[in-house]
Amino acid sequence: MRAAVTTVVAAALCAVLAPAPAAAAPVPLPASVPASPRTATSEAQWIDAGTVVWKVAATPGARLELGYGDGGDERLRLAPGHLTAAQAARFPHLKEYPAFTVDVRDRARARTALRGPVTAVQRAADGTVLAATGVQISGVLDDLYSARAIKASLGPVFAGGRPTLSVWAPTARTVSLELGDGAEARTVAMRRDDASGVWSVRGPASWAGEPYRYAVTVWAPSVGRTVTNQVTDPYSTALTTDSARSLLVDLADPRLAPAGWSTLRKPAAVPLRDAQIQELHIRDFSVADRTSRHPGGYLAFTDTGSAGMRHLRTLAASGTSYVHLLPAFDIGTIPERKSEQAVPACDLGVYAPDSQEQQACVARTAARDAYNWGYDPLHYTVPEGSYASDPEGTARTVEFRRMVQSLNATGLRTVMDVVYNHTVASGQDEKSVLDRIVPGYYQRLLADGTVATSTCCANTAPENAMMGKLVVDSVVTWAKQYKVDGFRFDLMGHHPKANILAVRKALDALTPAKDGVDGRAIVLYGEGWNFGEIADDARFVQATQHNMAGTGIATFSDRARDAVRGGSPFDADPGVQGFASGLYTDPNSSPANGSREEQRARLLHYQDLVKVGLSGSLAGYRFTDTSGRTVRGAEVDYNGAPAGYAATPEDAVAYADAHDNETLYDALAFKLPPSTSAADRSRMQVVALAIAALSQGPALSQAGTDLLRSKSLDRNSYDSGDWFNAIHWDCRDGGSGSGGSGNVSGNGFGRGLPPAADNADKWPYARPLLANPALKPGCSEIDGTSAAYRDLLRIRTTEPEFGLASTAAVQSTLSFPLSGRDETPGVITMRLGDLVVVFNATPSARSQRVTELAGRPYALHRVQARGADRTVRSAAYERASGTFTVPARTVAVFDAGR
Repeated sequence: MRAAVTTVVAAALCAVLAPAPAAAAPVPLPASVPASPRTATSEAQWIDAGTVVWKVAATPGARLELGYGDGGDERLRLAPGHLTAAQAARFPHLKEYPAFTVDVRDRARARTALRGPVTAVQRAADGTVLAATGVQISGVLDDLYSARAIKASLGPVFAGGRPTLSVWAPTARTVSLELGDGAEARTVAMRRDDASGVWSVRGPASWAGEPYRYAVTVWAPSVGRTVTNQVTDPYSTALTTDSARSLLVDLADPRLAPAGWSTLRKPAAVPLRDAQIQELHIRDFSVADRTSRHPGGYLAFTDTGSAGMRHLRTLAASGTSYVHLLPAFDIGTIPERKSEQAVPACDLGVYAPDSQEQQACVARTAARDAYNWGYDPLHYTVPEGSYASDPEGTARTVEFRRMVQSLNATGLRTVMDVVYNHTVASGQDEKSVLDRIVPGYYQRLLADGTVATSTCCANTAPENAMMGKLVVDSVVTWAKQYKVDGFRFDLMGHHPKANILAVRKALDALTPAKDGVDGRAIVLYGEGWNFGEIADDARFVQATQHNMAGTGIATFSDRARDAVRGGSPFDADPGVQGFASGLYTDPNSSPANGSREEQRARLLHYQDLVKVGLSGSLAGYRFTDTSGRTVRGAEVDYNGAPAGYAATPEDAVAYADAHDNETLYDALAFKLPPSTSAADRSRMQVVALAIAALSQGPALSQAGTDLLRSKSLDRNSYDSGDWFNAIHWDCRDGGSGSGGSGNVSGNGFGRGLPPAADNADKWPYARPLLANPALKPGCSEIDGTSAAYRDLLRIRTTEPEFGLASTAAVQSTLSFPLSGRDETPGVITMRLGDLVVVFNATPSARSQRVTELAGRPYALHRVQARGADRTVRSAAYERASGTFTVPARTVAVFDAGR
């Protein structure tokens, strides 16, 4: 497996220079010449052993050098040069930079120079320093070391019962192993392999189970001095509490396997194009569930009789195939000991539904409580300790496996949300791991040498070979050792496409006979957003929506999402309406919606975006748009970009809501007219969910959305605590563990104004909504929404027309027979083989006459005809004229009598 990955990554590296002659002796500076100065920035970049780029002003007679050594008094000579075509392709963001060639006589000293400070210096003829800057070194480290290092097995590896520990630290002066803890700790020397930069030590079997960390002596540019960092293993497979030490653990140890683990039978693999996914946070799932014996933890999924597990079983029986778990790796922002987790010191249930008090109380403990979404990775390949019954030792390993085992037994495969695009910290921060071992390598640096933070935090650089290797190795470990069935990549567009394809190739190499898992059945998808310092392929070909088309790795499609909800998640006025929130057909009073004419035009354009979404966001799908033109999906505009970008239906994930931004119920609370009844809000929720569920390709829904889940209008609840985030599986029970008096039953709406940090600007819109009791649904609306959604899931997953495999199949099977100039605003009629689906988002019953179907024997689909939604049962079909009549705010599926 690793050999295959090595080939992929090594091929991406720039060509190795021809062997240099024997190195000349170090070239010291004359005593009269000042040593290389230290600088606060690093604007030069050493991209391979022979090349440095630096935007330095050309000065006649000046010479350039790389100064190195503790005193900056040794040098590598530089001469003007140029980037080759291969170098410009490898570093496209540097192609306009002046390039300089390292003197061939000095290149063999590059490895020595890299083990201390390096400064690029421009000197006048008399040695006076004209300009100086620090040097970024990731490129040259890849050039010198990665061909060998990429093949290394890093972290703890057991063979014959004996462990070997290996860490890549090519710039370190020394690395030693600190084994044990406290009075029992001892230091063990490690050996450096000069060709790979890997430091290793092999120990006896008695080391197993010992805590350990590395002592790395290395130059740290962030503080401008040589430091000795005591740091955990970036390839840790187990940790002590709060990640204080790594644990030397063999994940293949049978003592870490739950009963039945080796013979685990998984639900049948579901192709990505047919995946129906529930996105779920581990703590949200059970922390307020009175019927769970393990609230907030991995083992809650083993409480088969709990309300949450009963609901998941019901969804699985209706067609849900995957549970997507929000981050469950080691998180850097949650105290792992329950005794150290702060709780709000208020009875949150006594305050008014529009009060500021709840959020203020939650905010006072947010930094120290048990809650966070978890997009703060500290160690990528160890389960989070706060979800375990005991964060010390290996309970987290066993309990994570039991969680996967129980979900599989429920009929659900497991997807893990992975966040390799950033780390919780960088530099010399105590929560920085990678950057304290190889400073300046694992984090992506900007032109001045500072760490890029476009992801929110300290960006990583998976374009660098060893960060790319870490991504692949970590994913493979989760797949093999924890039997995870899929991976969702956070901000996947910040990864190179080649890196994600290397993950796919490594997984595909896993077989049941060799590895215990079928890697080809593992699904991959992610956020293909295009932004930041790497936008528009500035540094590499990114794993973005457009670039990933045709790879079998899906990206989230925001096109239909925005059309269904209305506006965008970033609107100043959250009242901007869309197809499923009343635009034009049931307008609210928001001036942001424009005039009646503007509303109508925007609604019709939204309907075209929805049609592209229903096709699977296909670029090549042809249909008649609302202006009467024949267009392809790629020709429909989405904020200046093509609406259709997928090559096959499995390329795009359809969704109406996810953990980011307001829940679907909360978005509709902002957008539907305030007078809309609870029953009608429920129906519009189903309309919105139906568009994602009945689209070609995979679909995702945030857990609880079928129960009208609300976070009290919080648009970014990542640190909002249990009070705003907990799922209420039983609308009759306010739940425990939420910090309230219990008088909080329902769906979570009206738990106070959402936290000010991300929502204060929306408080003027939120206050009257939260104070309006009519917006809080009752159990009949909550239960009815879920039942109607499950009926649609049954249809989606039992009718093969919804799971077409190619653009050609979609083109020949899917059409919108009434699309064109006479299309009804707020209604979309879709024909799919022998099925007809009418999406009526208007507040009135609508009739849709499809003349070419006259005489055919359509009837309401048997699932809906016998289903829970009484309203949809009144949908009718007149055979003589081919007219389908559908009630207000209803999605009806008709079939031709099969």
